[in-house]
Amino acid sequence: MGLEVLVIAAAVLVAVAIAVIPLVAGRRRRHAADEASRGVPERGQRAEEPAAPPGPVRAADEGKDSRPDEPPAVATATEEVIAPRRRFRERLGRSRAAIAQGLSGLLARGTQDEEAWEELEEALLSADVGVATTTGLVERLRERERATRAAGGLRELLREELLAEVGGGDRTLALDLLEEDQRPGIVLIVGVNGTGKTTTVGKLALALAEEGKQVVLAAADTFRAAATEQLVIWGERVGAPVIRHQAGADPAAVAFDGLASARARGADVLLVDTAGRLHTKANLMEELRKLRRVLERERGNVREVLLVLDATTGQNGLAQARQFTEAVGVTGLVLTKLDGTAKGGIVIAVQRELSIPVKLVGLGEGAHDLAPFDPEAFVDALLTDDPT
Repeated sequence: MGLEVLVIAAAVLVAVAIAVIPLVAGRRRRHAADEASRGVPERGQRAEEPAAPPGPVRAADEGKDSRPDEPPAVATATEEVIAPRRRFRERLGRSRAAIAQGLSGLLARGTQDEEAWEELEEALLSADVGVATTTGLVERLRERERATRAAGGLRELLREELLAEVGGGDRTLALDLLEEDQRPGIVLIVGVNGTGKTTTVGKLALALAEEGKQVVLAAADTFRAAATEQLVIWGERVGAPVIRHQAGADPAAVAFDGLASARARGADVLLVDTAGRLHTKANLMEELRKLRRVLERERGNVREVLLVLDATTGQNGLAQARQFTEAVGVTGLVLTKLDGTAKGGIVIAVQRELSIPVKLVGLGEGAHDLAPFDPEAFVDALLTDDPT
């Protein structure tokens, strides 16, 4: 009896094994296939290296902006020459259309038509050239036209007058050929809220690093935590150390430590990102004066004070420039947000009223879209659609 029970039990076990083993094997095969589809390596197999991230967005690709977490794009020399001229033309379409309409009336009806001259004045004013600048420019244009009687050459005469307004002044950054005992050259970035100061600092740091200069960044905008975080991201991208304090710290103390760090590292340039402040707030402007005094007391070599202006603010930029110049001695302008809504004539007005040259312009959101200001490209973009 016992033997029969054992035989029956053995037969049952064999039947179960025959039924279960294929199911288990199939399940394992399906599991392995699922893992393979997700890129999970099998046991004992070395995991593959993760795929490299997409390549950087090139600054010359129109309509494509680089994001803060992307590595900086690398533009070729040809792109650097061509892109600013093309982008000036694209960004100044509104001002160009207004001026073209004013000129067309003179060319069609003749220079004896007073109403046509008034239309040209209105066109220049609508482009934010400014009242004083427009009045003087049109008067000189009329005198030259009467002397030459070359109505057909009005466009060229206007081009020459506009170039005379914006072409003067030294536009180079005073950071080259510094002796070792003069380093680091200090650049203060100032301006009102929302003009793009921190982004300008990051892009300028990238440009200087690509020239072979060692840069240190000082996050002296201690009132806006996002500004410090943004500057840290730029510092990582550029390979530049960022000197920062806790939120609400004295900006002058950050600048002081930034100078000490730059000297200890033998850096070429110290870029100081300051907090945005309304030019009408006396206490905030005094804080900016203090920051510069602290740097100069420590024998810091302040080479540039760059005022960042939003190109869309128009004539209000003049008031900003005056106040900041009186407070900290602005040496150059950076014109940002030069897009389809901007009125490019503010460049002419600021340079004529204050004799402060525009040194840099922001032509897009890409890492290399901070370009040296080119007077000829700017004027040609105001007067013609010709891409050459």
